[in-house]
Amino acid sequence: MSQVLVLNCGSSSVKWRRYDGDRALDQGTVERIGEPGGGPTDHTEAVQQILDGLDLTGLAAVGHRVVHGGRKFSAPVLVDDAVLAAIRELIPLAPLHNPVNLAGIEVARSALPDVPQVAVFDTAFHHTLPEAVATYAIDRDTAERYGIRRYGFHGTSHAYVSRRTAELLGRPYEQVNTITLHLGNGASACAVENGRSVATSMGMSPLEGLVMGTRSGDIDPTVIFHLRREGGLSVDDIDDLLNHRSGLLGLTGANDMREVLERRAAGDQAATLAFEVYCRRITGYVGAYYALLGRVDAITFTAGVGEHAAPVRAAALAGLGRLGISVDDARNDGDGDRVISPDGAEVSVCVIRTDEEREIARQTRDLVGAA
Repeated sequence: MSQVLVLNCGSSSVKWRRYDGDRALDQGTVERIGEPGGGPTDHTEAVQQILDGLDLTGLAAVGHRVVHGGRKFSAPVLVDDAVLAAIRELIPLAPLHNPVNLAGIEVARSALPDVPQVAVFDTAFHHTLPEAVATYAIDRDTAERYGIRRYGFHGTSHAYVSRRTAELLGRPYEQVNTITLHLGNGASACAVENGRSVATSMGMSPLEGLVMGTRSGDIDPTVIFHLRREGGLSVDDIDDLLNHRSGLLGLTGANDMREVLERRAAGDQAATLAFEVYCRRITGYVGAYYALLGRVDAITFTAGVGEHAAPVRAAALAGLGRLGISVDDARNDGDGDRVISPDGAEVSVCVIRTDEEREIARQTRDLVGAA
């Protein structure tokens, strides 16, 4: 097959990239969708704008990122009316993302009726989670009725990075145990055992787990009840607080780790505390996943913070020397995909640039090539 176009629709942007085989031909991003004085009014207009600006001769398939596939989708699928209906039914589990993912698919289907459309799901990589990991300890019938379980997210990133880690180490993917740390404005950890996700920090939604740019991550559920009963906050107010006004933003007023690090270096106490809260949460998950896996071959940092914030990498793994985990300061300050642990370390610590679009293209190509 020849060219694959990847469309990655976010809440206010669309990233696109075109591949010929594994080679990226061109790419772009449409931002500030729906914002006053910004770009297109909605994602339908944005995707149409992208398609109108490309010569799509020879296009073999379009791969679409879809955030939530629920329990139904455990692998990429060719899009038809039934698939669209199923993605639409999952909107309550991803109200910000599945609607815009659907918009991108529908525009591409209409504009390119003879080109296969493939949906690649963020949650699919985590379908291998054991039931004991995916199950919350609440009333079983209630959980089943409302779809309450751990789904996990950032699956395409964790899949790409764990595979790339094995390549970097020169080992078969199916024989490597890796803890991947996707640290961006959204952040999640994943334990990958021999190429299979066996634990991940995000849960039913992307709110659970690590401290993020604007999300709280793990929190005692009683906080929600307390804010409702004692503070009089509505459910929507609490949702907004935990998703949009917490994390680094809530602790410091800034959701960008670069600013937090600058303020910490200048002695700002709020930034120092936020940095420690952020890194200790990562340390806790690394320790828990080490115990779960039993043997860890690599710990890999990726995404904006993971790839660029050397102090975060060092602090998150500090004190884990007895587990064979350490960071070489000189290597930690380097650039590019690399190993940053000392020579001979029991556990390799790596930094790898994530590439979700490349992973979507690979999965699309594999599916359509086999269809």
